Amino acid sequence: MPGQDPFSELIAPFSRRGVDLGLERLQAALAELGHPERRFAAVQVAGTNGKGSISTMLHAIASAAGIPCGLYTSPHLLSWCERIRLPEGLISEAALSALLQELQPLALRHNLTPFELVTAAAMQAFADAGVELAVLEVGLGGRLDATTVHPDRQVLAFGSIGLDHTEHLGPTIAAIAAEKAGVLHPGAFAVSGPQPPEAAAVLRQQATREGCLLRWVGPLPSTAEGGPRLGLRGTLQQLNAAVAYGAAEALAERGWPINTAAIHAGLQQARWPGRLEHRQFQGCPLLVDGAHNPPAAAALRQELDQRTQEQGLPRRWLIGMQRHKDAPQLLQSLLKPGDAVRVVALPAEHSSWSAEELQAATGLPLEAGAPDLLSNLAWLIDSPALPVACGSLYLVAELLPLLQATD
Repeated sequence: MPGQDPFSELIAPFSRRGVDLGLERLQAALAELGHPERRFAAVQVAGTNGKGSISTMLHAIASAAGIPCGLYTSPHLLSWCERIRLPEGLISEAALSALLQELQPLALRHNLTPFELVTAAAMQAFADAGVELAVLEVGLGGRLDATTVHPDRQVLAFGSIGLDHTEHLGPTIAAIAAEKAGVLHPGAFAVSGPQPPEAAAVLRQQATREGCLLRWVGPLPSTAEGGPRLGLRGTLQQLNAAVAYGAAEALAERGWPINTAAIHAGLQQARWPGRLEHRQFQGCPLLVDGAHNPPAAAALRQELDQRTQEQGLPRRWLIGMQRHKDAPQLLQSLLKPGDAVRVVALPAEHSSWSAEELQAATGLPLEAGAPDLLSNLAWLIDSPALPVACGSLYLVAELLPLLQATD
């Protein structure tokens, strides 16, 4: 991330530990803390794509209803503080630093991963702030994700399930869905949008096995068709909003004071940076999006294809992708003949694909990016169609400080 990370001494790099899924370490640590996670209820949001948007909308809805609500998301763009939102706003750097410092001995005793440490900090921060309901976005998978330690996840929401993190979750959609369906538990109320048939079958089977209610929802109508106004851009958000809407209704059925007015207000107020976000560079418009896997890339391509005034025009892309992602398939989902692509390296702590590797894997004419992002952005905006930077939230985080907001 740009600039000096004030938490670098308190949160070890994820690359040092790698992915180490499991619940026992964090459960033991929270028990030693006196179980702060038992002092509030939770909604848990799982899925491959869209779960951050759904979580953000749900938090906005609960807040609009007057519920003291917390939000836990990952990853962040510019600051670790973005991951923990309290009723009054993002946790401050000072508060998070003090909390992480206090938790260091506990983390060492229980060998917590960086994600588990930050999750413990979120649970403690929510309890200390008097949060009554927390929205918890799953980090990876679900069955063994740290957020699943919460004992009172009354409502569960599922974003779209697709192929991603196959090295940890399995090589097929059914295997990945099984890991994500692991959040289902007896008595919970689950809401999902349309899923691939193999994922839908797994969710149904697991819901029946666990004895929890599973409700399916379809995309909300657009504003022009009488649907609610959304604060998040893109037609795909009509589906994410439907899941958030259904989860909010499930909370209302559980006795939470959420009505239709609060749902509509929350959907309109929700903001989630770096997702189909319009920005400017040197006065020229561009789009930044965190699309980082083939399903997200296909959704982005569909969104762009709806821009009728640009149909048929070649597009410029600035792309950076982590080495473990299926970048060749992502490019096949994104690109059309005539498109120009520059491939840039992500920050040094993240191993990423090079233009040479991707060209060898795809046969596409790709260009290696310049050493500095300003030169790459100057190249990007020289495009007849709206240019796009995507492929990783780590790239988005590097770019945002260099871009101007749009009105």
